[in-house]
This record gives sequence, C-alpha cells and structure tokens, in this order.
Amino acid sequence: MLLLALDTATPAVTVALHDGTDVIASTSQVDARRHGELLLPAVDRVLTEAGRKLDAVTGIVVGIGPGPYTGLRVGLMTADTFGLALGVPVHGVCTLDGLAYAADLDSGPFVVATDARRKEVYWATYADSRTRLTGPAVDRPADIADRVRGLPAVGAGALLYPDTFPQVHEPEHVSAAALARLAAAKLAAGEELEQPRPLYLRRPDAQVPKNYKVVTPK
Repeated sequence: MLLLALDTATPAVTVALHDGTDVIASTSQVDARRHGELLLPAVDRVLTEAGRKLDAVTGIVVGIGPGPYTGLRVGLMTADTFGLALGVPVHGVCTLDGLAYAADLDSGPFVVATDARRKEVYWATYADSRTRLTGPAVDRPADIADRVRGLPAVGAGALLYPDTFPQVHEPEHVSAAALARLAAAKLAAGEELEQPRPLYLRRPDAQVPKNYKVVTPK
C-alpha cells in the first residue's frame, strides 16, 4: 500500500504519503489564497522526501470538506486526476474527521470547527477520535452555543469565537498525515470510506449577478 493523501478544504495545503504502516513523508503550508499554486509542488516534495515515484501510489485519499468552494475543488480535482491517470481508487475523508483523529481527544465528547467565513463555522461533534455524532453543518457560532456548551473544541474556527468555544485544543488545521492514518486504519479494518465528492454545505461565494446588463452588440 502507498497512499497519497491531500487536503485543500482549509487554509492549509497539506500532502502526505502512507506506506501501509505509517506516514513516511508529509508537508503542510497555510496559505488560503494559493491552493492551486502550492499543491502540486507539495506532492513532488513528499514523493522526493520518501524516495518514491508517483506511479508507485496505490490509492489517493482526499479531504472532501466541508470547505469553501474554490479551495476545496482544487484538492478534489487533483485527486480525481491522479486517480484516473494512475488507475487507482480515490477515497474521500471528511476534513473535520481528520482534525478529530489528529486531536486524539478520547476522554469524552468534543466539537471540531473550521472557519467557514461569513462569520460562520463548519462544525461537527464527536464521541471520540473515530466516531462522529452530528454534522457536518455550517452555522453562526452564537446559534450553536447551547449545543456545544462545555465541550472541548478543536480547529481554527473555534479559535475565532472564544465566547462559543472557550476550551480549544490542537491542531488548528487539518494535516494530510492525519487523513492518511485515518484512511489506512479504516481500510485495514475493512471499512468503506466516503466518495470523493465535495461537502460544500452552502452556495459558493461567487455568483452570477442578477439582472446584469448585456453589453454585447446586437
């Protein structure tokens, strides 16, 4: 097994390689505006670090969000392209699940929250690092305050709203290393992973204006 994992659902552009035993190379860079520019060089970097060639990859793991439209589709389209070119399966993993797995908070329920912009968060609750209870969903923090009150929180979205999430734990951003470890554990246990389809949860920020003026010649 050689899994290539990647995620662009958050400001982190993150890539990792997993050889079936553990992660053998990984890289992450936080830059919300350069997903498309940074992703392929990151893939090259982890392959070089691990001393592997792209054609040795046996499966792709990609974070499916939730996340903003522009960033999320960079990772998903890249994963689909690799899968088609290599003839290997593409497995989806919820980005929030990756954060929950990396947090390793197994002492009780907790919440994961990432920044959804528009003063909202993408969020889900977990019984432990492998078991999602609710979500994912997108809401204003004040609207879910009663539902998450008293729960430890993980993620950059939680850091933005301390009134709703006063107890925040690391990590701040998802890592492809965590996605790869979670996917490898699920595959080894015979569990099915999610389809590599985006969890947008809402309409994209950029939309065609209504009643726009036609300026082409008649």
